[in-house]
Amino acid sequence: MPSPEPLVLAVNPGSTSTKLALFRGGEQLWSVSLSIDDVLLAEFRGRPIVDQLELRSAACEYALRARGVSLRSEGPAPPAALAAVVGRGGLLAPLASGTYRVSERMLADLHAHERGEHASNLGAMIAARLAAGAGCKAFIVDPVSVDEWEPVARLSGLAGLDRPALSHALNTKAIAKRYARECGRAYGDLRLVVIHLGSGTTVSAHRDGRMVDASNAREEGPFSMERAGGVPVMRLAELATSPGITFAEIERMLFVEGGVFSYLGTRDLRDVLARVETGDSQAALVLEALLYQTAKEAGAMAAVLEGRVDAVLLTGGMVHSSFVTHSLTRRLQWIAPVHVYPGEDELRALAEGALRVLWRQEAALDYPVRSPAGPNLP
Repeated sequence: MPSPEPLVLAVNPGSTSTKLALFRGGEQLWSVSLSIDDVLLAEFRGRPIVDQLELRSAACEYALRARGVSLRSEGPAPPAALAAVVGRGGLLAPLASGTYRVSERMLADLHAHERGEHASNLGAMIAARLAAGAGCKAFIVDPVSVDEWEPVARLSGLAGLDRPALSHALNTKAIAKRYARECGRAYGDLRLVVIHLGSGTTVSAHRDGRMVDASNAREEGPFSMERAGGVPVMRLAELATSPGITFAEIERMLFVEGGVFSYLGTRDLRDVLARVETGDSQAALVLEALLYQTAKEAGAMAAVLEGRVDAVLLTGGMVHSSFVTHSLTRRLQWIAPVHVYPGEDELRALAEGALRVLWRQEAALDYPVRSPAGPNLP
């Protein structure tokens, strides 16, 4: 009899929940989103994200046992034994695209969080914890620090302050490869502008099988539901040097309480759309500005590709809205045909990355493996 397809658990931690999905080979068996109560989450405000590791890991373990997935590392392997646990990669050193083994060096860098705090930093930590209990391998795939940029894309205009490559690389590259499969072409032969619209926005240019430029979703590009994007730098400098203001407060304003939230007090697109329908002119203006800035950034990425673009791809949670997709399609269809991929299939993208290694279609990478185009970091 043929060997059964491997069981792979995908883990995607977000700001208020941890998403899990179990795959047998390419088939998703189940998925669940483990929400964190607002009151409980408030206890962690101002604390390092790693402080949530025990809470989130315990919730994942409970969910797995409730669904009959073994976490035993001793004795004969039961039918529901895991072959691998794969987590979303966080703010690591600049890396080549691929699937990475979770290592002590990786975990130490995530604990130090020198490149910033983000829920994705917990992905490798949770994967390592669950994999140790199950006696299986732990991986991450295409972390947010994937860096395939060319040198010309790095200069910011001020020596010593190069643009860092931080993006929604996992979903962005997975959607680009999905489109390539659907049109019967190789990803490396396509020139694409891919727009990921979620709590943060990434607008990226793809050429020769690489993401050669992208808006940094933490600090530049269009604003999103909760992130400020690129803001006037002199005004920001004035704010940052005001008496009594702290870096943590600035970071929160830009990264957690910016964007649509700063104008309208909500991070829920459905709420914004409902306000627009009732004639709220401020809500209409803010949403129009978000889409305006997104389209303007896409135009910039089309210029990176010298105007030769095969397709514009829209993806992410906001793309479920027909208002959003129609508005962006109207603004962008002059560049190339626009294709829509609602939602974020990041759990499947994670599982597929782990399966490529388990099926020996590609080799697992050891952290850190620098991108050939990336900066020479230790």
